[in-house]
Amino acid sequence: MASIVAALLIASTVQASLSISARQSITALTTSQIDTYTPYTYYASAGYCTNTQTLAWDCGTNCEANPQFEPVASGGNGDSVQYWFVGYDPNLDTVIVSHQGTDPSEILPLITDADFFLTNFDSTLFPGLSSDIEAHNGFLDAQASTATDVLAAVESAMSTYDTSSVTLVGHSLGAAITLLDSVYLPLWLPAGTTFTTIGYGLPRVGNQAFANYVDANLHLTHINNEEDPIPICPGMFLGFVHPAGEVHIEDSGEWAACPGQDNPSTQCIVGDVPEIWDGDESDHDGPYNGIEMGC
Repeated sequence: MASIVAALLIASTVQASLSISARQSITALTTSQIDTYTPYTYYASAGYCTNTQTLAWDCGTNCEANPQFEPVASGGNGDSVQYWFVGYDPNLDTVIVSHQGTDPSEILPLITDADFFLTNFDSTLFPGLSSDIEAHNGFLDAQASTATDVLAAVESAMSTYDTSSVTLVGHSLGAAITLLDSVYLPLWLPAGTTFTTIGYGLPRVGNQAFANYVDANLHLTHINNEEDPIPICPGMFLGFVHPAGEVHIEDSGEWAACPGQDNPSTQCIVGDVPEIWDGDESDHDGPYNGIEMGC
């Protein structure tokens, strides 16, 4: 534990020393902009429900919030393989992909212990991806365990409902898997497919080349709640970098759009939670505009 704390202290010092050049203005989202995320927040929360519940679309408040949803497939066991589901939302005219997250006590070891490392992507799943692009080995393993099943389900949903839009959501570990799916699926789905990714409490997933690839090729929003410590891990001193697209929910309730990668402003997560002990694990599950993650 002492080595973890020491490593994180070094990370915070390095982060502080990396005085990044002038940023664009941080802007506050309007109430109407915040409300547009609500359906997706419920879909991310529903990722915690069992595969049986989501396939029947009978999971309490999370399912009732989007009653029009048409489930197509689900999987996972909630243990060695995170739950996931795929379906179609006719109101949004998009295929929804959601992955189960995990609570802070379970994800913190995964992103702070010394057993993880940055590694290349599997060329079978990610053909043509540059060898410079690396990601967390544990996150890659989790994504690989469901990748082909998720792809088949998305292809089925797109064909059945005649849509070319795919929206991927997830919270915590589920957000990390979702982000990797957002790199994976475009390599296999038809040209012209549009993708949107919305993650909640997203940990850092990959290296600088990965963050740059995401910024250049994906439409990502990652929403962090107050002093959640998960998004500042793994540390930047280990080579991990967040892509752009952060929205930070401040203590005042304001949702701040933070431009750039790992924006160091105190209005954004890196500046607000400079060290892990400045964080509050209870913020990880929300609320995100009144919604707590979980089934």
